[in-house]
Amino acid sequence: MTTFLKAAMASALAACSFAAAASANPPATVRVDYLHSGNALAEQYAIDRVVIEPLPWAGNLSRNIDDTDRGVNKVEVVDAKTGDVLYTRGFSTIFGEWRTTDEAQKVTRGFQESVRFPKPDRPVRVRILKRDERNQFSIVWSVDVDTDAQDVVRKQDPAPAKPIPIRVNGAPGDKVDLLILGDGYTKADMPKFEQSARKLADYLFSVSPFKERAKDFNVWGIAVPTQESGVSRPSTGQYHASALGTRYDIFGSERYVLTLDNRALREIAQHAPYEFIEILVNNDTYGGGGIYGQFSTAAANSDWANYLFVHEFGHHFAGLADEYYTSPVAYASGGADRPEPWEPNATALKDPSKLKWKHLVTPGTALPTPWPKATYEEHSRAYQKTRAALRKDNRPESEMSALFKEDLAYTNKLFSTAPNKDAVGAFEGANYEATGYYRPAQQCLMFDRSEKFCAVCKEAVNQTIDLYSRPAK
Repeated sequence: MTTFLKAAMASALAACSFAAAASANPPATVRVDYLHSGNALAEQYAIDRVVIEPLPWAGNLSRNIDDTDRGVNKVEVVDAKTGDVLYTRGFSTIFGEWRTTDEAQKVTRGFQESVRFPKPDRPVRVRILKRDERNQFSIVWSVDVDTDAQDVVRKQDPAPAKPIPIRVNGAPGDKVDLLILGDGYTKADMPKFEQSARKLADYLFSVSPFKERAKDFNVWGIAVPTQESGVSRPSTGQYHASALGTRYDIFGSERYVLTLDNRALREIAQHAPYEFIEILVNNDTYGGGGIYGQFSTAAANSDWANYLFVHEFGHHFAGLADEYYTSPVAYASGGADRPEPWEPNATALKDPSKLKWKHLVTPGTALPTPWPKATYEEHSRAYQKTRAALRKDNRPESEMSALFKEDLAYTNKLFSTAPNKDAVGAFEGANYEATGYYRPAQQCLMFDRSEKFCAVCKEAVNQTIDLYSRPAK
């Protein structure tokens, strides 16, 4: 642990009251870096290296087994001799998204990935599982790992930037640990990064249920200085070198912002306690992204930064699906046979009597649930046409922001008089599909740029908080 981080944590935690046992001698953090390659038809895995990270494990050791059943993939760490399961977590991957694009039909690509877990006291087998056609997990790759072997990386370069304590409410093992990383910030931009990180963290904890669970979180910030402000946006000829390599135009979508450099991400993030990461890019242009169990991103200087931060974090943190369906995406259609999504807030509704959020449905609500779908879609087609034209002509961001405000105002007005405007039901149109998939509520932060999560999304967020935090005694 760096001297700075030790001092910062000691200072912040001195003001907190928590049981000494909760923070006593947590194990080291193990990271297994591996390569995930393939195309639309096949995929392969290969181990890269095993790393002992600089900081001890930040997770809740009493919840080593993930019971939320989310993610396309799952990691299992099992005793190599007995097969006893020691640790599990669900997650999704950038490779998993990429292989549904048109490019994956033609090209084979490789992606860096990592899994992290508390250091075991014995050799283990690390297994990667994937959902099959029955929506059940099956093993697709495994590797034996001895974390005490000679080739394990135990010593690394010092932290490239000082972690900033933004909110510290207790020991890392007792709290959800969120790390906000900055990309595209020069040395002179560092005060701007800290201001944005604090502002957006404050906004996150003004939105329910994060608002009610704010004391269950710790938040840190790190930004490695760049030579130029901003990250790359290739569609407009803007290229900038940055520590994380975050950029716009992922998979050809002008608003999709990710980093494909997992090694760089993990080597910076490992210098602060974390389970979840949100990357702030020092750009004005609307954009962001989120991968369950990996990280999320948001354009910190956008007029819609608050929404972007929370919406994308919803993907990364709780595995929430996008509920919108009129905005173009790069993924191939699911076809006529819609599989049941694993995400907690989307369904194919093949049997309404077994709806996964049945316990939250408003009594007397019809399934499927009527809503002004045709009227909404007519407006949305015109709105998307205007949006595409603004981006094609590279119009000022203020014009795009104004269009977003007009669109939200129209939607709010349309929904305000709809008969099921406050109901939880099954509203057709979700998961990028106009038909065949359903969302829980007419309007939610995962559907449009409104400010509230629906009841189903709130429940999913709370379940994740419970998985990673430990209630105060």
